[in-house]
Amino acid sequence: MLAALRQPRDEISKFAPRLITVQINPEKIGLLIGPGGKTIKGIQESTGAKIDIEDDGTVYISHMDAAGADAARLKVEALTEEVRVGKVYDGRVTSIKDFGAFIEILPGRDGLCHISELDDKYVGKVEDVCKVGDRLQVKVIAIDEHDRIKLSRKALLREQNKGAGGSEAAGAEAAKGKVEALCEM
Repeated sequence: MLAALRQPRDEISKFAPRLITVQINPEKIGLLIGPGGKTIKGIQESTGAKIDIEDDGTVYISHMDAAGADAARLKVEALTEEVRVGKVYDGRVTSIKDFGAFIEILPGRDGLCHISELDDKYVGKVEDVCKVGDRLQVKVIAIDEHDRIKLSRKALLREQNKGAGGSEAAGAEAAKGKVEALCEM
């Protein structure tokens, strides 16, 4: 065998069949299957993959090529992902209220980005920053005891400004503007 091939190849051929194993929270099995199997059938039809689920949360994804298997894996992971504090999500604004914007960060999971967390400067109206359908990058800053997700765009903007050489004076000036705005209320 060594005469034919000195060492194993670094990667499997993209045309080789794939079997991928993903571990999900067993409580999310119903979400993955969906009502009457609608969700899992939709994933299988759109990717061409075959998906089997064990009671312990092990998901087996098989496909005849790498691209289809990876597409199915990504859909399964996105659907069953656990929201974690500190993680950044690219979400879509689903509704706007006077006090903030509700943003869908995962399929079926919305969080509230309070008006005070939409920007690192004073925001008079939520519509000044976003409208329904806009995509925003937000960071999860808290999940309360009722499993409500609190989001912040301001935290990301401050991290980007700090990384881009933002000064402490600029931060102090923004804080001063917020205090002045609060005093005017």
